[in-house]
Amino acid sequence: MIPGATPAANSETPRRNLVMRYFARFDDGEVVRWAFRGLLIGAVGVLALDLRDLAETNGWSSPEAALTAPEPVLPPAVQTNAPTPSADPREFVTADEARLRQPMAFTLGAGGVMTAEGSIEPGSAARFAAEIEQRGEYVKTVSLNSPGGALDDAMAMAETVRELGIATVVADGALCASSCPLFFAGGKTRSAGEKAAIGVHQFYAATLSETAPEQAMADAQATTARISRHLSEMGIDPALWLHALDTPPRALYYLSPDELAEYKLVTKVSSVASK
Repeated sequence: MIPGATPAANSETPRRNLVMRYFARFDDGEVVRWAFRGLLIGAVGVLALDLRDLAETNGWSSPEAALTAPEPVLPPAVQTNAPTPSADPREFVTADEARLRQPMAFTLGAGGVMTAEGSIEPGSAARFAAEIEQRGEYVKTVSLNSPGGALDDAMAMAETVRELGIATVVADGALCASSCPLFFAGGKTRSAGEKAAIGVHQFYAATLSETAPEQAMADAQATTARISRHLSEMGIDPALWLHALDTPPRALYYLSPDELAEYKLVTKVSSVASK
């Protein structure tokens, strides 16, 4: 035996016993709960750092963040764990991507059909309300063609069309993605072409430079609750938004005609004239 080995081993024993006595104070359930909390805090911290890097990289510096959805205009389809996998209708989309990147514009055409085309930006709802105030008596249907954008504006426009009993449509070849389905949801009746592309994905805040991780998590949960409430008030199954929560921002979960009907996002799925 090496001299001094026994005293060293004996000195470690009280330390181990002290640690064991400390953890013995807690029941197994409490230990598991604290471990889970630690993992959750770590995950939120990593997410906040990633979002902060995105903010710095993309120059998101406005003091008031608008919840929105990122590019590209036509993200690839994503496969999730949902029973029905996402389809990929991009081959049918005839939308001009350059036009869709521009702020949403409203054009009143024949038959009382107002086209709403382009990205939904902060201020789109105010411009839409002004258009409706001037021409509301002539508008019977809003035809959507948009990659989405600001959530608050999308939901505000949905409330406007619902109050006025205006129908919404996504025609064959048109795109309605990200926050656009929340606008589409406002139609008193809602139609989609068989070759329309309607998809959802996660939202993100365009400005996160000073947002603490716990506040970012709280804001995300509150926004998800508002979206679910919005869909429910419009008569649509809020479970639709689970596909958005499952799907990364740079992909889309394209809803199939069966899913559109199942979630009641559309009241009619049929061939709708191309835009």
